[in-house]
Amino acid sequence: MKPTRQLHDLGQRLWLDNISRDLLDNGTLPHYIDDFSITGLTSNPTIFDGAIGSGKAYDQGILDKARAGKSGEALFIELALEDLRRAADLFRPTFDVSNHSDGWVSMEISPLLAGDTEGSIRAARQIHHMAARENLFVKIPGTPNGIPAIEELIFSGVPINVTLLFSREQYLAAAEAYMRGIERRLAAGLNPCVDSVASVFVSRWDVAVKDRVPEALRNKLGIAICQRTYRAHRQLLATPRWRTLAAAGACPQRLLWASTGSKDPAAADTLYIEALAAPDTINTIPEKTLLAFDEHGKIKGTMAEDGGDAEALLVRFAQADIDIDALALQLQQDGAQSFVKSWQQLLQRIADKSAALAAPVAT
Repeated sequence: MKPTRQLHDLGQRLWLDNISRDLLDNGTLPHYIDDFSITGLTSNPTIFDGAIGSGKAYDQGILDKARAGKSGEALFIELALEDLRRAADLFRPTFDVSNHSDGWVSMEISPLLAGDTEGSIRAARQIHHMAARENLFVKIPGTPNGIPAIEELIFSGVPINVTLLFSREQYLAAAEAYMRGIERRLAAGLNPCVDSVASVFVSRWDVAVKDRVPEALRNKLGIAICQRTYRAHRQLLATPRWRTLAAAGACPQRLLWASTGSKDPAAADTLYIEALAAPDTINTIPEKTLLAFDEHGKIKGTMAEDGGDAEALLVRFAQADIDIDALALQLQQDGAQSFVKSWQQLLQRIADKSAALAAPVAT
């Protein structure tokens, strides 16, 4: 049995952390669904920047929209949603058979809105409306200004993928916002089942400390943070507060492991896939890592609900002068800035392509 299928049978869902028009046009995504048990998909500005810049698949779409008077962010959102609607339709059977717990795609709001709560709410509602697909998550960063937006959007019934979470504390803040939104829906007599996932980023921890810790601690911090967060997640699901919500019909906000491609050439390319196997979670996996895991990945067990040796390991990082709380905040801020940079590059790429495609051909 394929290792991807073994993960699926264990109860973890694999989503593809990639999208491009080529993946849709050449049949690769359906192949991944059928052969690698891929049951969802995530995207971000960096992914779309690479997709649009890698060939000519988007040229006609850009030209048509530019001729119709579209430009900048508005042009990109239409372009991206064309892809995501097609992907959402491919995952719709999974969405239906899983009672809406699986089969999702994700679309990010502008990273320029990370500090703008009201702007994030408006943008998310617009994307949700334009997408016209039940199985599309809108991605909102779990930043201090994103947290109240998440609560408001859950209350209004918009499914949310909370992105850029780096620690147990950031995850719990997102989970609190989710539960407050659900509680408000119950108080208003609304359906309490609004789907959400909380995306915890992994590999960036190990990149950040690679040259600051002993060899014995390399490529272990991200996994330890995930173990600590997973313990907090399991504990939250056992609280009277959550059990009351679940009994009223609320659906759990699931943990999603993100940034799970190994960045260290000296580490196993399947490191984070094998270490983060856990039922009722999601791993969104880069395409290169997916292919490597299919080729030589192994299931070595599941994550311990009590966090395993995470706390003891985190003590060793503290002894190596790694301030976990400060680094978590820095990683979230750096992640937001990285997406801003990709966003700006993306919009410039679209502007350049629009101009070049519209230019008269020399004779």
